Amino acid sequence: MERIIERCAGLDVHKSSVTACVRIPKESGALRQEIRGNATATRGLLLLRDWLASFEVGLVGMEATGVYWKPIYYVLEDDFVLWLLNARHLKNVPGRKTDVKDAQWMCQLVEHGLVRPSFVPPKEIRELRNLTRYRKAQIEERTREVQRLEKVLQDAGIQLSSVATRVLDASGRAMLDALVGGTTDPEVLAELARGRLRSKLPALRDALEGCFSSHHALMVGKILAHIDYLDESVGALSAEIERVIAPFSE
Repeated sequence: MERIIERCAGLDVHKSSVTACVRIPKESGALRQEIRGNATATRGLLLLRDWLASFEVGLVGMEATGVYWKPIYYVLEDDFVLWLLNARHLKNVPGRKTDVKDAQWMCQLVEHGLVRPSFVPPKEIRELRNLTRYRKAQIEERTREVQRLEKVLQDAGIQLSSVATRVLDASGRAMLDALVGGTTDPEVLAELARGRLRSKLPALRDALEGCFSSHHALMVGKILAHIDYLDESVGALSAEIERVIAPFSE
């Protein structure tokens, strides 16, 4: 079978170790094959990078194993052409499965052009994607906290959400902070309303009359603090996303 890639390597990736197989031509025309195992700690990966470079390897194929391929890929991407290979596209070599056999088989598949690489975004896009995904997770967590807040208020008999459109606007937040601080008089709480909400003072007084205990105060206080933290986190992530995305928008 025709060899498409003359100097290539195959990496069998695991959580704590990576087995590398290099296949390069000899002056006689025969093939030279070398095998090496390394730890996946950064020092081990740097040694692996130098070892591959010593053979003037041009292309490295590696299986997309969970998230374990990522640190290896990131260390090697500036020095080699990397092919991330889908496990479903790799047919295991017959016989007993070993790391060495897997690395050899992968190297041979790359060597003969029998596999196709998966798309891996460039570093800048990967970082932007990490930021946007984490911001989404923080926003979803904030939504869950708001739902928890509503459940605690309902448990205490506080029907604020039935009168106020947004429980966490300026008026609602002032009332919740007052409740956490120990103020439970519905007359006093209702007077904290601002703007259009003041037209609903009678309904507010009824909605704020409940059985708000020290237990509810503790729960609401913790939830509000967490929401404040999430708001700050989402704001910081949004600012960083705007900074990172600016060159692409241009």
